[in-house]
Amino acid sequence: MNLASRDQQIIWHPYTQMQTASLPLPIVRGKKSWLYTETGEAYLDAVSSWWVTIHGHSHPYIAEKVAEQIKQLDHVIFAGFTHPPAVELAEKLLSLLPNNQKRVFYSDNGSTAVEVALKMAIQFWENQDKPKRLIIAFRDSYHGDTFGAMSVSSRSTFTQPFVQYLFQVDFIDVPIKGKEAQVIEQLTTLVQQGDVAAFIFEPLLLGTAGMVMYSPEVLNQLLKICQQHEVLTIADEVMTGFGRTGKNFACDYLTIQPDIMCFSKGLTGGVMALGVTTCTNAIYQAFLSDNPAKTFFHGHSFTANPIACTAASASLDLFKDPSCLENRQRISQEHEGFREEIKDHAAIKESRQLGTVLAIELNAGQTSYFNNIRQILYSYALENHVILRPLGNIIYVMPPYCTTNEELRQIYDVILGMLSLIANN
Repeated sequence: MNLASRDQQIIWHPYTQMQTASLPLPIVRGKKSWLYTETGEAYLDAVSSWWVTIHGHSHPYIAEKVAEQIKQLDHVIFAGFTHPPAVELAEKLLSLLPNNQKRVFYSDNGSTAVEVALKMAIQFWENQDKPKRLIIAFRDSYHGDTFGAMSVSSRSTFTQPFVQYLFQVDFIDVPIKGKEAQVIEQLTTLVQQGDVAAFIFEPLLLGTAGMVMYSPEVLNQLLKICQQHEVLTIADEVMTGFGRTGKNFACDYLTIQPDIMCFSKGLTGGVMALGVTTCTNAIYQAFLSDNPAKTFFHGHSFTANPIACTAASASLDLFKDPSCLENRQRISQEHEGFREEIKDHAAIKESRQLGTVLAIELNAGQTSYFNNIRQILYSYALENHVILRPLGNIIYVMPPYCTTNEELRQIYDVILGMLSLIANN
């Protein structure tokens, strides 16, 4: 029995209707931008395997560092103990972040990084005997699949079975072009209530919403309003961090910086699961007390796992190498050229780009994850040995930074085939 058939007997896959799903692709090896099946077929990974593999698959430098670390120290409880990889990673990460970020809290993934941020924000006010209960988020946002993260994410089919268990959140519209003034007014009205603990946002780019983009200028205005009304701000950089938007972090486009930041995905280059939440010194200080009840009671069995921290530290070494920036700029330029190439195509409603992220919205029904065109496009790409996972009628490209121009051209040619498929139906 082959690998895919064995899988089908016992595995339950994420975001997959198992009754109707095709057999999964049995991947046994990865190198740079390519994944290989057990029969030797090669697939070009145009989405960085859910946006995580920024340096390409099985990078030898990260693999070497992880191999060294696993022989030295595999794990140690992180309450009352520490180790070099955790300290070194925190030092490297803080040196890249906005200078108001002073403390690093480790967790396991993007959702838990968000959970940590929300709990920090709520308890920050509680510890000062100024309890605030409300959270504000963007209406079409996505912050993860755990309960706190679901609560601050858009109410949708994904969250419907759990709505009665989610805490109250006030949602404002995404400030896309033409709606900036409206959203500023919405936020101003809410924060004037005085009971708002925090505003959580995906900076400049909402991924799951369909690669929706908005300007740093309006986000600066929203953050300024929060500052004026003593509302903490939480930047969810799980997807946008580590170069995706053109700068190191999406918040690097801003003049006003958030109080709390969340990271995962590209943090380890896709090698290990790891989450990080950073915060300002003012937030950290609010938890220092002779009263043990003011402790931040949060942790995970694998908090700051040395192997995961080592993978992340090695990934940051690669990220800081000048060649990484050159590759990001090159991919961005290639995306721009392709957008120009397809700008008048009849199948396209709109294209948009931010850094290495390219999104193409099709004239193919309603913009929805459940648009039937998604499966047609997804299957077409796989038949042509390119991995693309359209968000409904939105095709997006988010490749590893090592992807060559020739490989990008292969991706673009498959997209051109998709566009012809739409235009002829």
